[in-house]
Formats: sequence, structure tokens, C-alpha cells
Amino acid sequence: MEREHSPEARGAELGRGLYWQDLEVGASFRTGARTITEADLVAFVTLTGMTESIFLDATIVGPLGVRPVPGALTYAYIEGFIVQSLIRGAGIAMLGCTQEALAPVHVGDTIRAGIEITAIRPTSSGNRAIVDQAVTVFNQHAEVVMRYTSRRMIAGRPKGAQ
Repeated sequence: MEREHSPEARGAELGRGLYWQDLEVGASFRTGARTITEADLVAFVTLTGMTESIFLDATIVGPLGVRPVPGALTYAYIEGFIVQSLIRGAGIAMLGCTQEALAPVHVGDTIRAGIEITAIRPTSSGNRAIVDQAVTVFNQHAEVVMRYTSRRMIAGRPKGAQ
């Protein structure tokens, strides 16, 4: 009787992020895109308690225009893309972040980001490294709306893995 191999023995895991050894300084990546909806805004501000009138009252046209979204929402969606596509399963911790919002994002805008690996420092133990990234967030008009840097601890490839 022929036996099936376990799923782990049949190849690389689909959707797994990159280990630190798979990254190199200067490498660039780009995320997918996401259009920010009214539902996204309302759910986010309700969940986080950011119930500022400029986010919830569609009749307000303030200095940021109509229906701006919190910078934290923009950041959170881009981080979600990074976790899902670049570091899923290999990310250990976010160690630090500096952020600069450069232009407002509004309901109906579509955001995406470019990521550049700026430093990789293996740790002295634990088969992991500290990886720095520069992230630039764009809207649908290719305008930069946010820039941030992140410092993460990323796992190394398990022993015996290729």
C-alpha cells in the first residue's frame, strides 16, 4: 500500500514570507493595492475609538478635504500587506517605527506601497536578524502620502531547510 507524504514533506509552503537570509540590502518590493471604502473608515474609527467628527460626519469639509481617513488606517493596511506577503510566518516582532504623513488619504483613494530593505543585522543568537525597511505609500495618482521606516526582527531559515 502506497503511503501519502505529510503536507510538510511535499514542497514549500505557499504564501510563506521570506526569511532574513532571503533578503538583501537594496532589495525592493511593492504591495498590492487597496481602495479605502466608507465601510473601512467607519469600522476602523469605531474599533479604535478615533471617532473624530471629521471621520464620521460626511458633511464636514475641513482642511484635509472631505472624508479623510486616519493615518493609522493607512499605516495598518500597508502593514497588513507587508505581513501577508513579505514576512508571514517569519516575522517575530516590530521593534520600531518612524512615520511621516505627507498628504491626506480619503475614502475612495487607492493605496499601495514600495518597500526597500535598508539594513540587515544578524543577531548573535537565535537564528534571526534585525531588518530595517523604508516604506513609501502612494495613492492612485502616484503621489506619496506617507513614508515610514520599520525595524523588525525576522526569523532565519530553519536548520535543514533550503
